[in-house]
Amino acid sequence: MKISTILDQIDLGTIALPHFQRGFVWKRDQVKALINSLYKRFPIGSLLIWVTPSEGAPKRGEGPVSPGVVNLLLDGQQRITSLYGIVRGKVPMFFEGDQKAFTGLYFHLEDQTFEFYMPMKMEDDPLWISVTELMQKGAASVFSTLMTKLDAKEKMADYLARLNTIDQIKEIEIFDEKITGQDKTIDMVVDIFNIVNSGGTKLSKGDLALAKICASWTEARPEMKRKLKKWENAGFYFSLEWLLRNVTSILRGEAYFSSLKDVDTQTFKDGLIEAEKKIDALLNLISSRLGLDHDRVLGGRGAIPLMTRYLSQHSEKHLDHIERDKLLYWYIHTFLWGRYAGSTETVLAQDLSLIKQKDGALDQLIDNLRKTRGELTIKEQDVSGWSTGARFYPLLYMLTRVYGAKDWASGVELSAFMLGKLSSLQVHHIFPKKVLYDKGFERPEVNAIANFTFQTQETNLWIGKRLPEEYFKEVEKKSPGALQSHWIPMDKDLWKVERYRDFLRERRKLIAQAANKFLESLLHGKIPETKVVEDITLRKAESVPPKLPTDEEEEMILECALWVEKQGLPSAEIEYELCDDAGNLLAVLDLAWPEGLQPGLTKPVALLLNEKRDVEEIINKKGYIYFTNVDGLKKYVREEILRE
Repeated sequence: MKISTILDQIDLGTIALPHFQRGFVWKRDQVKALINSLYKRFPIGSLLIWVTPSEGAPKRGEGPVSPGVVNLLLDGQQRITSLYGIVRGKVPMFFEGDQKAFTGLYFHLEDQTFEFYMPMKMEDDPLWISVTELMQKGAASVFSTLMTKLDAKEKMADYLARLNTIDQIKEIEIFDEKITGQDKTIDMVVDIFNIVNSGGTKLSKGDLALAKICASWTEARPEMKRKLKKWENAGFYFSLEWLLRNVTSILRGEAYFSSLKDVDTQTFKDGLIEAEKKIDALLNLISSRLGLDHDRVLGGRGAIPLMTRYLSQHSEKHLDHIERDKLLYWYIHTFLWGRYAGSTETVLAQDLSLIKQKDGALDQLIDNLRKTRGELTIKEQDVSGWSTGARFYPLLYMLTRVYGAKDWASGVELSAFMLGKLSSLQVHHIFPKKVLYDKGFERPEVNAIANFTFQTQETNLWIGKRLPEEYFKEVEKKSPGALQSHWIPMDKDLWKVERYRDFLRERRKLIAQAANKFLESLLHGKIPETKVVEDITLRKAESVPPKLPTDEEEEMILECALWVEKQGLPSAEIEYELCDDAGNLLAVLDLAWPEGLQPGLTKPVALLLNEKRDVEEIINKKGYIYFTNVDGLKKYVREEILRE
């Protein structure tokens, strides 16, 4: 089939894109390589098309569909989308991605190179020709204009030939292989897609379940994305698959997406509405009762599908604060002990089975945690983790909020400060990082949870890089009791950098005591009911969540994560907790892609900076490909994933 014919059929609705395809992810270098191959008449591969009845076809977008049958593009989306954008000068109806990847492409008639528009380089050189303009006006028209600008008539024949070569790209034939037959169900086609699309992203179980739903309700994906956007605007970031998991648990009381196979459209719509209501209610509850008011401190999101199911089961009655607090008690322990850090589906299935009988369901959940974990008491050594990715980071933030810890400069309770307002909380290193590094302490000790506290930005700036033995005295004078409200050991000898490890040990004990006291109060219903002042899901988060002031190493990690994402690849898990099957923490990885950079097709990947050999051995045994420097990871991405 000619390229021009393919593009015409897209406009007519004869060729479309199945909704389970990912969006357009190619970058400019890939687009240039494609058009350069076509210019040189190199083969660019074939297309794989699924011929299916138009009615109910699982296609993406709202464009027209030809009557009878429609050709859904299974393999070749990136190539055809690039060509459509270059030739038509606009995006196709099914487009979802960054159109800058193929707009503004130019060709140099002398050098025969393709480049994207650069004003300083191109504006005074008439030999740079817009490829899109050439495709739309034709070689003759562009050549006629060029004749008025150039004196080098002896090269005009070569230039015309080159313009024609580009213009005739539209007439190149691309072989297309078709999958036909009424026996080709969407399940079968998705399996075929995963097999042939080895260079792309394999569909997850959630994608497959959603593909089936979208076949009967084309608005399912956009509607779910609108709900995710609402929570994102409020400072909470959830995935499409996570939302689908909530819908599944509410409708079926099951963890597995396969349980949705017989759910009709209206039932799914009702389940989605119910899931949104219950998630909203939980976010408000977790925020008001626990102070966990933004994504960075929202631990244990894997437990939320069970909590939405529980609320839905009891929607006919008003849950008092005693029952809700018991649910929150269970929720906190799930993220403290990594209940959902391993096989989420399997664990969720076990826990959902425990709440099928409504009476005593919460007690069963808590008892099951005790059987798995043992005593649900926090000990000093449990708070020995490090980094903002540690499980006890949300706990420290929670205690800061619920106990009304005071700002060290103003003496105002920090519970008055929320994300999205001008005085949002920031992480503060009690002992400055630079001083600790200069004294020879390693990163896990420098970024120990017990060296963290939360302050307003104004207070952070006031403290600067001073040592506790200096500024603690000022805090005591300005705001009596403010230090103790952050569980600071009051032995002044421990405020010296030489006693740093002793300081950490004593503060861990104080934090553990405070945590146990609060958790016991939750369990036994001793905390008075609180009034929700605002609906947190309608809040507009105006600032980023609190994070560590970055040093050079952390800047490298964040830059690397952003770079990988810009390549159209999955987002990294930052400070990822690698656990064993029982949920026990094995290591904290700077960056991790647990499902691989091509989920389901490639091995899990990790970045480790300045880690000890035993950590490398642990992740190697877990089947990870790991890199100890950013350049090594980027090289792997370019050569093995992007195949540049």
